Amino acid sequence: MQKKFESGTFLPDSLISCRTLYKANGFSNDDMSRPIIGVCNSFTDIVPGHRHLKELAEQVKYGVYRAGGTPVEFGCIAVCDGVCTTHSGARYSLPSRELVADSIETMALAHRLDGLVLIGSCDKTVPGMLMAAARLDIPCIFLAGGCMLGGQSFGGKRKSDSTSIEEAYGMYQVGKIGHDVLEDITELCCPTVGSCQHMATANSMCCMAESLGLSLPGSAAIPAVYNDRLRAALLSGEAAVHMVLEGITSRDIITPEAIRNAIMVLMATGGSTNCVIHTLAIAHEIGLDSKTVMGWFEEYGNSIPLICRINPASKEFDAEDFYKAGGIPEVQRQMKPLLYNDCMTVTGKTIGENAASCRSLYPKNPDVITSLEKPFSTLAGLAIMHGNLAPDTAVAKPAAVAEEVRHFTGKAICFDSEDAVSDAIAKQLIKPGHVVVVRYEGPKGAPGMPEMFKPMKLLYGQGLNKCTALITDGRFSGTNNGCFVGHISPEAAAGGPIALIEDGDEIEIDIPNKKLELHVSDEELARRKAAFHYEPQPVEGYLKRYALHARSADQGGIIID
Repeated sequence: MQKKFESGTFLPDSLISCRTLYKANGFSNDDMSRPIIGVCNSFTDIVPGHRHLKELAEQVKYGVYRAGGTPVEFGCIAVCDGVCTTHSGARYSLPSRELVADSIETMALAHRLDGLVLIGSCDKTVPGMLMAAARLDIPCIFLAGGCMLGGQSFGGKRKSDSTSIEEAYGMYQVGKIGHDVLEDITELCCPTVGSCQHMATANSMCCMAESLGLSLPGSAAIPAVYNDRLRAALLSGEAAVHMVLEGITSRDIITPEAIRNAIMVLMATGGSTNCVIHTLAIAHEIGLDSKTVMGWFEEYGNSIPLICRINPASKEFDAEDFYKAGGIPEVQRQMKPLLYNDCMTVTGKTIGENAASCRSLYPKNPDVITSLEKPFSTLAGLAIMHGNLAPDTAVAKPAAVAEEVRHFTGKAICFDSEDAVSDAIAKQLIKPGHVVVVRYEGPKGAPGMPEMFKPMKLLYGQGLNKCTALITDGRFSGTNNGCFVGHISPEAAAGGPIALIEDGDEIEIDIPNKKLELHVSDEELARRKAAFHYEPQPVEGYLKRYALHARSADQGGIIID
């Protein structure tokens, strides 16, 4: 906890030039006598999860004023995984996280801001903001933009969503639907602004921010178009000022125990596999070792049951349903015996106090959030895998894997890029019993560790999700379902065993026992290793720098110079 705020940052005459330039913006000495709160707004017309953030930023600034602070707004980049996926732009998604963190650090420290409200929604913007908060150790609060509402149902009970179009495209490729139906789905599956409607990376990370204590209780899951979202924005602005006045900083909140809480909630909610690398990156900012944090993932992966059913772990319920069922506070109430309930939050109260006092006006829905005593599955939402194919770990998502393929053995069919495997699926070259291997898609290899979102959705659309599997050193979308294992470390570009697989090799995926094995002798693998040669991808600009300095997935894919 830092010293409580006493007087304006720029009032001393030694900083008179700074004060003069603030006055050029219309600020007065009275404005500068108050806490100066940076409002980091990641608005963009490109990203539906960020399209509406201008209005939220105005509400935040009103809240800052109302609480006695002076708001100053600045912008931040926001990459949409949905827009950048399925083409070369996907390589920029994970690296953009580092740019978000670095730019917020730069703006906050260059301008001596007293506190921050960080407004974001989508996959890499949210963890980048949380990394910045942990790094800066000043009063910070995160405000989620909120989820999109579900779209018109097609082919079943589940409301359509942003990923339905790729599933539909797979159906179109095999003649299950016509192009007119395919085009209609593009009009119906994303009816509002907001982050995508499922417990994918965006909503998972917003829920983790609340689980860490860095967001107001109950705010993570509020849909983007609900009036509660505007109220949460105003209250977040007020809370930022109170944090400055009371001297509560981000590192008072983001502690080892808080990170353990966030991991437990992630496991219980069936959140995205991407949250593993993002949690490792956030933990690195407060000095935690990646092996320690990965150990917590393994510990809770073996002990925390799945108590939430939200798409992709459910074919019926989406993020709006999760909000109405009580959201994170209800999950925390159900998990009270397991959590570190004394952890500090942005309210100045503890996690336990917030969960006890946060009330939902909607009725509880035990079909969406259940109890520890009656879990939807005894398997946690995520699993850390080991074996001769993943000496440094890999990640699976039991919550999104049908029970009949949680233990799958098949023959390898290998591809050295996402484009190559997508073409093969389109040509219907993938057959039941195949384990699709997609490699050279890791942090250094791609570079940028893109998601294998499209191949998995195409397999699902072609009806192959319960008779094939896919493994990769790349990532997956939090929306993917089927038998998949990602984040395989070491990656192929680093000479990991995934680079040594050949077509026809037998691969065993045992998710309940968390094993990933290549059934090839050690002698044969040694022979292949001796012949291994890797040529890096020819890239320039930021991707070149990222490829040179990025750590492996089991270390969070962070940049270390």
